[in-house]
Amino acid sequence: MIGLISATAAGAAARDRLVAAWPARARVYEGPVADAVRRAFAECDQMVCFLATGAVVRLVAPLLSDKGADPGVVCVDEAGRFAVSLVGGHAGGANELAREVGGLLGAEPVVTTATDAVGVPGLDTLGLPVEGDLAGVSRAMLDGEPVVLERESPWPLPALPPNVGSPAAPGAAVVRVSDREREPVAREVVLRPPTLVVGVGASRGASVEEVLGLVGDALREAGLSASSVAELATVDAKSEEPGIVLAAARLGVPLVTHSAGELAAVTVPNPSGAPLAAVGTPSVAEAAALIGGGELLVPKRKSVRDDGLPAMATCAVVRRPARGRLAVVGLGPGARDLLTPRATAELRRAAVLVGLDQYVDQIRDLLRPGTLILESGLGAEEERARTAVAEARRGQAVALIGSGDAGVYAMASPALAEASDDIDVVGVPGVTAALAAGAILGAPLGHDHVSISLSDLHTPWEVIERRVRAAAEADIVVTFYNPRSRGRDWQLPKALAILAEHREAGTPVGVVRNASRPDESSRVTTLGSLDPGIVDMMTVVTVGNTATREIAGRMVTPRGYRWQKEAE
Repeated sequence: MIGLISATAAGAAARDRLVAAWPARARVYEGPVADAVRRAFAECDQMVCFLATGAVVRLVAPLLSDKGADPGVVCVDEAGRFAVSLVGGHAGGANELAREVGGLLGAEPVVTTATDAVGVPGLDTLGLPVEGDLAGVSRAMLDGEPVVLERESPWPLPALPPNVGSPAAPGAAVVRVSDREREPVAREVVLRPPTLVVGVGASRGASVEEVLGLVGDALREAGLSASSVAELATVDAKSEEPGIVLAAARLGVPLVTHSAGELAAVTVPNPSGAPLAAVGTPSVAEAAALIGGGELLVPKRKSVRDDGLPAMATCAVVRRPARGRLAVVGLGPGARDLLTPRATAELRRAAVLVGLDQYVDQIRDLLRPGTLILESGLGAEEERARTAVAEARRGQAVALIGSGDAGVYAMASPALAEASDDIDVVGVPGVTAALAAGAILGAPLGHDHVSISLSDLHTPWEVIERRVRAAAEADIVVTFYNPRSRGRDWQLPKALAILAEHREAGTPVGVVRNASRPDESSRVTTLGSLDPGIVDMMTVVTVGNTATREIAGRMVTPRGYRWQKEAE
């Protein structure tokens, strides 16, 4: 929950804009400001104070206790010009909150955290539990000192500065990625990747203390960190067993359940007749831990009770294999403000970027220092797809970029054709050329529409022609991608001729070149008047259907509402 505190009418007006944007996230604190700040600080995860920074400093200073637990605090000035991340920039999420508030209010986010200021990822912002000398190692990263990177547990990380990954040297700062329990030494930070799956079985009525005690003993004796536990896993029949449910909640991990049939199909070293009779599978703990693959670190073990009664819980621990991550990112049509926040986040999360050189140039400034850039020229789509998948299989966090939406005539198809289930794949949608052009032209896509590429480099012309003819006969609005190049100058006239067999010469046609870019140009003409010579590969051509009209210079395809027909 985000607490909102204001003292003036101007502050209250800005506050209410945030309330409207965050109806389920925001809570307004009224009354005397000092009391409101104290209550919000105690009750909320984050706060936005529409007050002077000096006033907020004096009010929150006595309340501060632990940077890992204190709420993030953002200040917005009376004029709404700045959103200042004041307290809890990383752990409290104030830096991101300042950026979000700035976007909603038109304020400039002010972030002074050293790592954020220079584009270096804070080690406590990587989404992994972190232990050790965070300040000292971060300082070494910022100062360009050699920092050793020890990956005891491979896990995809975002780009780190070039000085991270230096050869070991006496006294050098160290970033260690490990699920092994070991106290960090001086100038060392340990990142805890979520590599461990704990399978749990329990008799009815097993207490949470017995389950947690068993899990804790198993991890401790194996030298494993509880911070690297990704999930507790069990059989469906135990999905509501209080001892297991509460254990997962106290560990702060999800409880994942599997059917008895799924678990029975898993080969385990220690099957037993007791769970087979009780829930229909010869193994619960080991099978639930092993079902996703991995290395069995702790075979099935039973709890030990102080009262001498039979054990009521079992557990097993598996280290799951590290999986690389491939994000297929659509960059939109070119304008920076049409690049989605999700796409920006994925670009900054990537350690490796793969893309066409001219697209890389568009977003190079958004990449973190140390990002490995693998760029190539036109015509190397399949090679880029293979490269991106290969890097992900090496355990890297990879972003593969394409223009528009990466799934529309872009890189998602060849990448997913190469990828198997040994990596995680994330699709990030983007604004397509058809949508960008449509917004410029008016509303040409107001009813059923189709996109057809006229490039016959990958598709035989006979197939393209059959699709154009089907769209013409179905009276569907058509957007042509890749309409004309110096080596392909006859396909567009042919496609237009096919459409003309079913549509009048006065049918509106929109032509947009370099949609959303500085040299954008557009015009609305007609099917009978369009000169194909003005079209090139940077152009999108949209041909209306029989209901499309030009209204006030804009292309409009009605949705067919009754009131529109009556108005005619």
